Amino acid sequence: MGENAVRGLVIIPTYNERDNLPRLVPGVLGQDPRLEVLIIDDASPDGTGEVADGIASEEPRVHVLHRAGKLGLGTAYIAGFHWGLEHGFDWLFEMDADFSHDPAHLPAFIAGLAEYDVVLGSRYLDGRVTVVNWPITRLLLSYFANVYARTVTGLPLFDATGGFKAFRRQVLEQVALDRVESEGYSFQIEMSLRAWKKGFRIGEIPIVFVDRTTGESKMSKRIIREAIWKVWKLRLLSMLNRL
Repeated sequence: MGENAVRGLVIIPTYNERDNLPRLVPGVLGQDPRLEVLIIDDASPDGTGEVADGIASEEPRVHVLHRAGKLGLGTAYIAGFHWGLEHGFDWLFEMDADFSHDPAHLPAFIAGLAEYDVVLGSRYLDGRVTVVNWPITRLLLSYFANVYARTVTGLPLFDATGGFKAFRRQVLEQVALDRVESEGYSFQIEMSLRAWKKGFRIGEIPIVFVDRTTGESKMSKRIIREAIWKVWKLRLLSMLNRL
């Protein structure tokens, strides 16, 4: 397949992000003409879904998937992966809607896919911390969550919990997507661990992560608790060759 025939889909789950989409989507599409966007909206009460529909009506590279309610980040990405595979995309990206993930990093992800099957945007690569505007407690929680995940699972990544990622379609075709149960932090760990255990090449690239300036964080105590115990379940599944 020629390079120009390759198509990439940037999957952006949304919940109450109506103010960000009109700026974010052009920023994504402007990075590479081979990229398209899939917005997955969980019935946002602020009208994000309607804003997404309006953008899609004027831009054929934008698609919208509406869901009945707030069903979770992990299930949103799984739905997006299935949609992207069914529509023939070769690269599939995970990206937040709140500008914590800068669209300007997308060309680096694309370059990384020439060498790796999975490319992760790392906030802690080689011991460097590239996070802006987080309080020290949130930063320490995130940093040591990655140390914890790496220790328990053996996953050789500096930032296994980061959500700015790119996959070759072959990875998502071979990973058992319908068996992925995690949300939040542990969803990112589980997807990377499943890919790594399948023998796919995983690489990290440095990104600058900037905390959102509008709206509310989707982080919750439930997501943190899930990440604490889920890594042990993932380790057990790995030992039993059931990933």
